[in-house]
Amino acid sequence: MSDTRWLDESEQWSWRNFLTAAHLLDAQLDRQLRRDSGLSHSAYSTLAALSEAPEHAMTMSALAAYLRASQSRMSHSVSGLEREALVRRFKRSGDRRTTVVQLTDHGLGTLGAAAPGHVEEVRRVLFDALTSEQMRQLDGISAALLAALDPEDVEPRYTR
Repeated sequence: MSDTRWLDESEQWSWRNFLTAAHLLDAQLDRQLRRDSGLSHSAYSTLAALSEAPEHAMTMSALAAYLRASQSRMSHSVSGLEREALVRRFKRSGDRRTTVVQLTDHGLGTLGAAAPGHVEEVRRVLFDALTSEQMRQLDGISAALLAALDPEDVEPRYTR
């Protein structure tokens, strides 16, 4: 009764290499950000998301959904950013149940100072390591994975 489609040797190596590369990429970006700006990769992602939102603000639930984080994890993360005066939380008038997170001027400045080094590191460890053809393949592979992982198109898609 074994209907399991086991990975063959080639698939096994591809799977392991993919996981290792994804882990090392995230760890390298986190190290660079912490070293150069004192921000974690997670904190940088939160500030970046807020910087792109109207009025640099999002509800806690929208921010958690956008960053694919649990409500409790997002609350803990935002508390740390709030202590550093990078964001502020407030309730909307007329809706005391909804908490809004807004990027402060200090947070925007911190993000702006961290962004050049972060972009350079992304370029160094990802794009500079690939040929133009490999970059096109990576885009196609990513699109195929997104289609399999998110068939209802819930997650944002970035197209040219």
